Amino acid sequence: MRSAVLIVEDADTCATTLDVALAAIPGIQVVFAASGLEALRIMDDASPRIHLVLTDLNMPGMDGFELIRRIRAAPAHARVPVIVISGDTGERTPELAFAAGANAYFQKPYSPAAVRQKVELLLHANQEPDS
Repeated sequence: MRSAVLIVEDADTCATTLDVALAAIPGIQVVFAASGLEALRIMDDASPRIHLVLTDLNMPGMDGFELIRRIRAAPAHARVPVIVISGDTGERTPELAFAAGANAYFQKPYSPAAVRQKVELLLHANQEPDS
C-alpha cells in the first residue's frame, strides 16, 4: 500500500529538500501544499488519503499551529501524524507545537535523514490493520 505524505511548505527549496529526503522511503507518494488552507482542502479530498503531514509553522494565511489544531479537531484526520519543521527560533515554539498536537518537531536546519527516519517510524506505527 502506498502512503501519502503531505508537505505543507510555502518555500519551494524547503519543500524540495523534504521531497528528496522522503524519496528513499519505498511506497511513499508525496503531495504538496503551499498553505494551511490548501492542506486542509487536500486532506478533505478523498484521494489520496493523507497518512502523514509535514508542516512549516510560518506560512501565509494560516500558520502551522492553526493547521495542526484543525487537523486534530477533524474526526477524519485526528489520528494523522503531524511533524513540524520550522525555522522559528522562539524558545517555546516546540512546546507550543506539541501542545497544538504535533507528533514530532525539527528545528531548521535539520537532518533530512532524521526526518525520514521519523516519517518511517510514524507511518509504521500508524498503519491500520488490513492496510
